[in-house]
Amino acid sequence: MTRLDIDFAPPNWRRSLHRVPAQAWFAGALGMALIATAALAGSAALQRQQASDARWLRAQQRVAQAALGPAPVAQVPIAPAQAAAVNAAILQLNLPWRDLQDALASATPPAIALLALEPDARKRTLKITAETTGSDAMVAYIAQLKRQELFGARVQLLRHEINALDPNQPLRFQLEARWGTP
Repeated sequence: MTRLDIDFAPPNWRRSLHRVPAQAWFAGALGMALIATAALAGSAALQRQQASDARWLRAQQRVAQAALGPAPVAQVPIAPAQAAAVNAAILQLNLPWRDLQDALASATPPAIALLALEPDARKRTLKITAETTGSDAMVAYIAQLKRQELFGARVQLLRHEINALDPNQPLRFQLEARWGTP
């Protein structure tokens, strides 16, 4: 006997879903998966494009800012006393220590004992306090310092004294040497 399709029920969505073949369900699911994949790929491509545009915009802003030059810096007023103190410190730090040390090391014989070095950067002078056993060594030392290129003839004896309390009776003397251009 042949199958008869008798259906007296009113049409509704449940009956329509029940009558859809399995291949149609499979094709629909495959289509939805393809749509979801395409949407994700499109979203990722859009994000990459937006990031690229943002990088390009930042690069353009950096180029424009570099073309304008550095931003002006507000001048901070410095008190004259503070400026003088800073300049004095810089002058003291910029002393030619190595040149002074080399000149003294090459001019000082073993018979001379250096006791103190007092540089004055503002006057470009160096006060040297030294001790020796006799006046001949002192005079020879001053002559040797005058032959140094750094000091030239600008070396003078300030004072000298014999320490009578010491059994060796050393001669202590102080001299001043100017360095640099005369």
